[in-house]
Amino acid sequence: MKKEKILQELAAMPGKVGFYYKNVVTGETLGYNQQESFLPASVVKLPLMMAILLFRSRGETDFDERITIRDDQKVPGCGAVQHIPGEVTLEMGALAKMMITISDNTATNALLRHYTVPKVREAFHELGMIGTQFNREYYDYESENKGIQNYFVPEELGILLEKMYRRTLINEEASIWLENVLRQQQINHKMGGYLPMDYPMAHKTGEEEDKTHDVGIVFAKQPFIVCYASNDIEIAVFEDFIRRTTKALADEADAADEAFCKK
Repeated sequence: MKKEKILQELAAMPGKVGFYYKNVVTGETLGYNQQESFLPASVVKLPLMMAILLFRSRGETDFDERITIRDDQKVPGCGAVQHIPGEVTLEMGALAKMMITISDNTATNALLRHYTVPKVREAFHELGMIGTQFNREYYDYESENKGIQNYFVPEELGILLEKMYRRTLINEEASIWLENVLRQQQINHKMGGYLPMDYPMAHKTGEEEDKTHDVGIVFAKQPFIVCYASNDIEIAVFEDFIRRTTKALADEADAADEAFCKK
């Protein structure tokens, strides 16, 4: 797929769309509204995980610590915790992994309550995120009705994903831990939709009503970072774009590496 065609398709899309791409071998980048803020659905769980890893690196949290979740704190949508009857007590590390791998909303809310919005906001800023914000829990309609929203910026997450790839996101241990968890993400019908089932990726999705996203690293022979964002969009149209574009970029990256090796 010609890079110009990607931009042309994005420009013709109804709604608000964003795109950030970087080949981590060649350094080639491409962007469209990559510095704009988008309503994130579940994508904002990824920077929350990064913030928690920052706390952990400073000895401010322990993944063996346990959190109890009451019945009235369980919320619908993605996840398994909501289906466990009665009070649920789980280790922080388990909640963190469920937040990413199965996008568990109840686990996410429990973690955000534990660390608090102000502390998470400080961590986001320390990590270099300004437009990316986690300001309220999922299904907090009272806050939402007051205009309090969560946001993410494609380029901000792309930069942090590159740091993870280069093992400089917080430190090497945190980078490896996060990449391993992102590789286990179970919602793979977007970026992975047209790739072989075992094609390696480390990514986080998000979808909700009229928004759908996917951000991560595709481990082609020349690995690349790609972040897709959309608000007020026709879901099927944008997800087809995600699938086609990721496959084309992966094919190009694999072919480019083979051509380089033959020189």
